[in-house]
Amino acid sequence: MRRFDVIVIGGGAAGVMAAGVAAGAGYNVLLCEKMEKPQRKVRITGKGRCNLTNMRSGTEFLNHVHESPEFVGEALRVFSNKDAYAFFERIGVPLAVERGDRVFPVSGKAWDVAEAHIRWCREQGAVIECGVKVVDICSEHGRVTGVVAENRRGETERIVAIQVILATGGVSYPATGSTGDGYLLAHRLGHTIVEVRPSLTPLETNVSGVRALKGLSLRNIAASLRVDGTIFCREFGEMEFTPYVAGPVVLRMSRSAVDALIDGRQVEIVLDLKPALSEKQLQNRLLREWKALDGKADRKRLLRKLLPAQLLPLFDSRLPFRPDNKFSCSEQECSHIIRLLKEFVLPIDDYRPFEEAIVTAGGVSTDEIDPRTMQSLRVKGLYFAGEVIDIDADTGGYNLQLAYSTGYLAGNLKV
Repeated sequence: MRRFDVIVIGGGAAGVMAAGVAAGAGYNVLLCEKMEKPQRKVRITGKGRCNLTNMRSGTEFLNHVHESPEFVGEALRVFSNKDAYAFFERIGVPLAVERGDRVFPVSGKAWDVAEAHIRWCREQGAVIECGVKVVDICSEHGRVTGVVAENRRGETERIVAIQVILATGGVSYPATGSTGDGYLLAHRLGHTIVEVRPSLTPLETNVSGVRALKGLSLRNIAASLRVDGTIFCREFGEMEFTPYVAGPVVLRMSRSAVDALIDGRQVEIVLDLKPALSEKQLQNRLLREWKALDGKADRKRLLRKLLPAQLLPLFDSRLPFRPDNKFSCSEQECSHIIRLLKEFVLPIDDYRPFEEAIVTAGGVSTDEIDPRTMQSLRVKGLYFAGEVIDIDADTGGYNLQLAYSTGYLAGNLKV
């Protein structure tokens, strides 16, 4: 029977960080990863570029954490975004800060981040075994005693350890190995699992004509999430049609949209297609563009001055005008166009599944974890790190930073 001081379950960002920190402190550490290689999800994050953190200040950073931001405060204090930046540069990954304070490797390759992190973990002395799935965490009298692991051949092994770090991730991108195993393991030990649902996921609308918008990207727009007629939150930036409704502004609102849809509420995204212009400025713009047509009062030619060509059919179909396309720039006609430019509504009918979600909302309840150590308040010697916990944040590097921070804190193994 093999014995280790610490067993880390899961070889993602949080697990590799926890294993490396614990091994560097002198513990005999085994990391069990059920996939053929660690950090599969990290390798595809940021569209393969790996947005590994965000350099916004502490308070501003926490404003982008959705659930229990106060819970992760200690982890971020112990291993902040500045610490993460310095850490990855120190282990051989040059970094650059881009728009929105997002941090990427200079190489533009997520693979470089993953490989450097794994190499560092091994150099600290951690043993990393792939193709090994932990099927049970053993405990006696309220204390961890080890795990039962299964290899690719289906053979099981009892491995003894007095400390176990559970860092299995959520259920988003299940092809990378995030299939919710950790929730079952934690539940068996008496932990509460907050309902899991997709977060940072595209949304669906059944509006006729939307599928023709596939590939369209709208930049510098303002978007609001309206739930049962009340504005819930506002975002500014870029959105995309894939043909689903996606892009940064939509992903940031998706968690609230998903929760509202689950509750059976009416959900809409309201777009301001010209947020930089007031209604008066738009009216002057319409008049100026109409005059520039030199008497050729063609409505679609006018709209092409204001909107991407791909959006024109759907936009025009919502105007209460005659189909003959004549336009006189009357006050009533201009009013209809301006209103639609400032409030273009997309009813949201559904959300995309975990396979397309960037992160998972829900997980092991933070009420049952000591935020100063990441140790379970129910089972001694059991620690949690990363997405398996009920914490999630906006897109932009925040979620990976939470994984690194909670992994670092858990790896310190403070009792």
